[in-house]
Amino acid sequence: MTSDKDDTKDSASQGGEKDRNTVNRQKKDAQPGWANGLRQLYDSVVEEELPDSFKDLLSKLDGKN
Repeated sequence: MTSDKDDTKDSASQGGEKDRNTVNRQKKDAQPGWANGLRQLYDSVVEEELPDSFKDLLSKLDGKN
């Protein structure tokens, strides 16, 4: 059997998680404009395909060529 105290504790822990998400969102929104630009630049570089010359070099270093 669950007491009312346990229900309150569960609600509070869920509310705490929601509060943390709200705070994290507010921190992200409060960042300067250049931070968002830098994040977009980083993401675009990470998403780029590896150039063939790098693939060839890695293949040679692995001893496959």
